[in-house]
Amino acid sequence: MKQVRIHGVGDVRVDEVDEPTAGPRDAVVAVAACGICGSDLTFAKLGPFTPDGSPMPLGHELSGTVTEVGSEVTRYAVGDRVVVVPGNDELGRIGCGTPEGGLAPLLLVKEADVRLYAVPDGIDLATAALAEPLAVGMNAADQADVSVDDAVAVFGCGPVGLAAIATLADRGVTRLVAIDPSAKRRELALGLGASQAIDPQAEKVWERLAELHGSVPTMMGPTPGTDAFIEATAVGPVVQEIVANAKPNARISVVAVHNEDVPVSFLLVMMKQLTIRGAMEYPARFELALELLARKDLSSMITHTYSIGSFGDALEMLQTSKECGKVLITMAAHDEVG
Repeated sequence: MKQVRIHGVGDVRVDEVDEPTAGPRDAVVAVAACGICGSDLTFAKLGPFTPDGSPMPLGHELSGTVTEVGSEVTRYAVGDRVVVVPGNDELGRIGCGTPEGGLAPLLLVKEADVRLYAVPDGIDLATAALAEPLAVGMNAADQADVSVDDAVAVFGCGPVGLAAIATLADRGVTRLVAIDPSAKRRELALGLGASQAIDPQAEKVWERLAELHGSVPTMMGPTPGTDAFIEATAVGPVVQEIVANAKPNARISVVAVHNEDVPVSFLLVMMKQLTIRGAMEYPARFELALELLARKDLSSMITHTYSIGSFGDALEMLQTSKECGKVLITMAAHDEVG
């Protein structure tokens, strides 16, 4: 079967590999759709980090149908529609240094009873593949500790930023502003529940936020009345701007992957009593993401779909353009995705 693997720095290939077989506690899932994550782009730049330097499979945002279960699997059966939670430090992480990756027609899922979640009726498998990135955005919203009356700004409207916006809108937050230079992503953000969207290349972000969220006096001068920020850009200066312009007692949730150190003024953090939290992985109940997908149609997040044979085209598009939401790879062997 075909499988997307990283062989070296910038060297991503679609290889032919053997099909997997389930052990006693495992399942094999016929992958219907798998998203390309920003971390996949980072891995492609850095090269494989498998223990022995062997090619590293990619893909961890996926949905599909169970085709085989081991003798000790109790919660799932052949034919079940599922999403797969990549794992953790103890189990290893699918698509992140393990021999398993979801960008393939078949995926071996070890410890299936704890890593599979049933897809609710009424959700097609393409939309179900949004569950993992939605859970990441949901956790980012949780780390910002937002209440329904808060004013919130989301910097960066890639899939995770969009997922945070959809989560906050679903929770009733109305003073919700999206900031992104991409016209397409601002459009998606508004469709998912943002009340306003700001183009940082055409508008003065902090003046516009003060207009939308009000202005708060401080000893260093007036600042926007934004209560919470979600940083999903992976652009270091954006973090610095948020710290510099946040009001006292604001909360900052950093969900973007910053591969380089970002200098931050801890004098300002102290003076303003800011709360800064990292956001990684998922809420305590992963099912919350599936419940939101069942409650609201978030399929607009999916803007591009490619076959696994065209993975190179999908990768090039993501590396050269930000005018997109979630990009999915579908498997020709399993077409129940829409």
